[in-house]
Amino acid sequence: MMVLRRLLRKRWVLGVVFGLSLIYFLTSTLKQEERPIRDRTLLEVRDSDHRIPWKVRFNLGNSSRQMTQCRNSIQGKTLLTDELGYVCERKDLLVNSCCNVNAPSTRQYICKSCLANGCCSIYEYCVSCCLQPDKQALLERFLNRAAEGFQNLFTAVEDHFELCLAKCRTSSQSVQHENTYRNPQAKYCYGESPPELLPV
Repeated sequence: MMVLRRLLRKRWVLGVVFGLSLIYFLTSTLKQEERPIRDRTLLEVRDSDHRIPWKVRFNLGNSSRQMTQCRNSIQGKTLLTDELGYVCERKDLLVNSCCNVNAPSTRQYICKSCLANGCCSIYEYCVSCCLQPDKQALLERFLNRAAEGFQNLFTAVEDHFELCLAKCRTSSQSVQHENTYRNPQAKYCYGESPPELLPV
């Protein structure tokens, strides 16, 4: 213990510790600066030819649905939305992950909890409403005007379904002061504008 204290009192030991700390700081800072430049270059290369496929790749008929796999919104406790825009109860999900279109509660392109500005109170309804074919123009406008911060997220999106999943998740547009929803009743948005700010 005593030897360690004496060693730390010597100026050359403190100088070595300071020098190593400075070298570590500079190398980690330079690595962080290189990464955004590399990411931005990859993004610019990908942007020019990146197109969202708006059409679902398989037939909508029930016979073909039995042979095909669907992607779905996964996270809902009671409701799910599949990539064809059907919303169903979790118990009505088929083995292939598609909603059972013959179930009485299953609906396609449902906007049940959505306001006129495209903000919804239920995530699965937001995704389903966003998947409506007539929302394509709105989503294309959004992609064309997306801020640079959003472009990193939305260029990773491969198709209409993934775009709606990403767009409906709560984002910084849905919150105020980073900890309060602008509208707690309609926080999932696919529209161009953020939710209306409700008075406190």
